[in-house]
Amino acid sequence: MKSSLPFRQVHLDFHTSPHLEDIGSAFDPDHFVRTLQSGQVNSVTLFATCHHGYSYYETEVGEKHPHLSFDLLRGQFDAVKAAGIRAPIYLTAGVNNWASNLHPEWRAITVEGRYAGWAKDVVEPGFHQMCFNTPYLDLLCDQVREVVRKFPACDGIFLDIISQSPCCCKWCMASMHEKGLDAAKAEDRERNAREVLEGYYQRITAAAREQIPDMPVFHNSGHISRGSREILKYFSHLELESLPTGGWGYDHFPLSARYAAGLNKEIVGMTGKFHTTWGEFGGFKHPNALRYECAAMLAHGAKCNVGDQLHPSGELDASTYKIIGEAFNEVAVKEPWCVDAVSVADIGILSSEAVNASGHRNNSADTGATRVLLEEQLLFDVLDADMDFSPYAALLLPDDVQVDLKLKGKLDAYLASGGKLILSGDSGIDLATQQALWDLGAEVEGPSPYSPDYVLPAESCRPEFIQTPMVMYARSRRIRVTAGASLGEIFDPYFNRDFRHFSSHQHTPAQREPSGYQAGVVHGSILYFAHPVFSMYAAQGAVALRHFIARALRQFMGTSVSLETNLPSTARVVLTRQASLHRYVLHLLYAPTVSRGGELELSGGTTSVRKSIEVIEDLIPLRDIFLRLRISEAVDRVTLEPEGRILPHQCTAEGEITVTLDTFTCSAMLSIPTAP
Repeated sequence: MKSSLPFRQVHLDFHTSPHLEDIGSAFDPDHFVRTLQSGQVNSVTLFATCHHGYSYYETEVGEKHPHLSFDLLRGQFDAVKAAGIRAPIYLTAGVNNWASNLHPEWRAITVEGRYAGWAKDVVEPGFHQMCFNTPYLDLLCDQVREVVRKFPACDGIFLDIISQSPCCCKWCMASMHEKGLDAAKAEDRERNAREVLEGYYQRITAAAREQIPDMPVFHNSGHISRGSREILKYFSHLELESLPTGGWGYDHFPLSARYAAGLNKEIVGMTGKFHTTWGEFGGFKHPNALRYECAAMLAHGAKCNVGDQLHPSGELDASTYKIIGEAFNEVAVKEPWCVDAVSVADIGILSSEAVNASGHRNNSADTGATRVLLEEQLLFDVLDADMDFSPYAALLLPDDVQVDLKLKGKLDAYLASGGKLILSGDSGIDLATQQALWDLGAEVEGPSPYSPDYVLPAESCRPEFIQTPMVMYARSRRIRVTAGASLGEIFDPYFNRDFRHFSSHQHTPAQREPSGYQAGVVHGSILYFAHPVFSMYAAQGAVALRHFIARALRQFMGTSVSLETNLPSTARVVLTRQASLHRYVLHLLYAPTVSRGGELELSGGTTSVRKSIEVIEDLIPLRDIFLRLRISEAVDRVTLEPEGRILPHQCTAEGEITVTLDTFTCSAMLSIPTAP
């Protein structure tokens, strides 16, 4: 797959109230272009319509903003295209207040008879969720056709807020009746919603490509759902909306990118310039944060997109593009080492979200597994059940991955070919029989009657700083090891905490003798943790737990772990390969995050009430970095790019490269050419 999307993009939000006047009054095409160029921007997504529902071009289908006296989109579009800047065009889809005010019957309705979506009450400020099963979809198709007809040279169509609730409007009630579905059943309402959403994808994509068959189209829902492959045929590429300060956090993008990179689509990372999230005027992220976020996008194989919001006057904010420019200047010089780069990884995380179809962007099992591997600098990708397992030395099934017969057969073939499985909690357990699907080298019983319990890890995987049992905050499965190696002993508490008997502020202490059950087992090609250790790490973040998991993983995988380093847990490492250029590129990332602020109320749909914001401000240099990398090809040099500085390194006959880097700040790229 060859790259075609630009690396330095801006998503220019323009959700503008009808109560604001003089829309576009300060728009100057030359100033608009110069400001974008000052920020090194080479693509900007421009608005045809917004969540308020108004149009910013001359429309016969919708309604132009009541206080816009000219064709603003045409002025923006012609100016940027003349300057060689790409211009995809945005249309609101899932929410539209203009349409809902004209046709309130087109709004999505809950089973309780209330409005669904962001603004549920008629006196609540916010945008109105529309139902795609109503005539609203006809209007939306007409708007898309009109935009493509008027702007055939646009570089794509971006549709926003793509979701369909289990709606009970009159059209959905009628369609459920016609299909023999029972609207009183939640599962039937969900099925109808899925079918309505499929109809949306079909009709809107067809409308966008009716005049121009290869028109790029992206449907945004704020998260690329893992495992939802059936909708990918409607997408030309993937944009990974992930604003760390806007509710997604700094762990979401690596998880999303490591999955999306395996879907054979170009990917774009989307952050924001805002201190908080979308809709914020006058909020500025520190330039160092944006530098780090863009470096992370490049490392994970994505192009860079920064969200901005245009003032109603139509004038771009100079401070914003100075901040964006600091990051995009660095992106521009790094691009040659990021074009057509493919991830190289040792571990494939078989996603809980993908297999179990949970649909939530913060699946705790996936999040915890990703955090452990990121913080341990273990190289990984995120997979669904349809992806190729063969490139990975080990597959990790975190906590609750339910294995059906088809997946079992695929995993059996993977094991037979020499692969390894890492299981935890209920993963790999038949919940009907409470038995393991593979020989774990242990007798497996049901869940423990105690929670929490305690583990004293075996010496081989015990954190260096503990010698006594550590608390495990989630319920384990009872296993007795009969073969292989135990991961440690479980110590039960004296009793569970309830009103009849409790001790101290939290939980009851451990009994002095082990229970006779074990914390996990390594048997042949399978490593099994009896607790849902990854969800636990996502929830509690206990360092001792991560060390226990990581030491067990490293011992289990042995020399198939490709990378060893002395980087701190807050640093990130990604290895990619540019096959056509015969080189590996090792990306190093480091920026300390700090939780700042107190309770903050944000409305408008993106997020609600949050306790604090994770902020990057200071970029602290790391020094004396040691890296040991195992690759199969011969290497004669290692260079720090884009500086081109040759780094001291040593190679062994076994393909092991040892590199030392004196220092780096924020990010570094190590180029490792190999023989053609």
